[in-house]
Amino acid sequence: MDFTKTTEQDSYYNNLEQMTVNEIITNMNNEDKSVPLAVEKVLPSVEILITQVINKLERGGRLFYLGAGTSGRLGILDASECPPTFGVPHGLVIGLIAGGDSAIRKAVEFAEDSQTQGWKDLNDYNINANDIVVGIAASGTTPYVVHALNDCNNNNIATGCITCNVGSPLSKVAKYPIEVIVGPEFLTGSSRMKAGTAQKLILNMITTAAMIRLGKVRGNKMVDMQLSNDKLVDRGVKMIMKELMISQNEAESLLNKYKSVRKSIDHGRK
Repeated sequence: MDFTKTTEQDSYYNNLEQMTVNEIITNMNNEDKSVPLAVEKVLPSVEILITQVINKLERGGRLFYLGAGTSGRLGILDASECPPTFGVPHGLVIGLIAGGDSAIRKAVEFAEDSQTQGWKDLNDYNINANDIVVGIAASGTTPYVVHALNDCNNNNIATGCITCNVGSPLSKVAKYPIEVIVGPEFLTGSSRMKAGTAQKLILNMITTAAMIRLGKVRGNKMVDMQLSNDKLVDRGVKMIMKELMISQNEAESLLNKYKSVRKSIDHGRK
């Protein structure tokens, strides 16, 4: 069925090459301001999807992101941040991109057009009914994503999506769709811009809200974060100092002993 792709409609601006740098970035910034408002309009749909994600993760399932191009890279970015930020296993949130890992850096021609590869990629991870798959595609038409979600539905696997067009094939196949409509891009069709920003904002919400509800945050602190560099160790020490009202030396001693902000605070209170 034909539908109007607002992500492909002509920009509201023309003769971009005649603009000064100041005009270009001012106009881009003006367009960018509309993105959080577009996300605000779909918060009820975002909440519904996040609730499903939490339910699956609580029962031992996994969250998969599936996309092509920019959308795929954004899913991988969000997934890759979960272990260091929340201390969860690398296999809990998984980002997959059409064309495989090499496509993260360099586009793989026509990879997104496969109607079978998405499902194959999911099966490499033994996808099952305990899991949930979120398809990400600004256009809402990417075959790699659409057909994979359809296969998921046929196998009793929960599906959601993030798309930037109304009534797309992707939002029709996803059980829990999010349609965040940002309108034409400043550079016609360049959906890495407003559409990509909207997707990133929603991805931030999905994993952050889910991890908070799963108990991976205390107060407003990342108490389960991985202490993988000096900056994070210093942040952990400051968390412990503030929480327990103790000196830096005492906090460092606790962190050296327990190797975890959460465990350091728990044992420090005893």
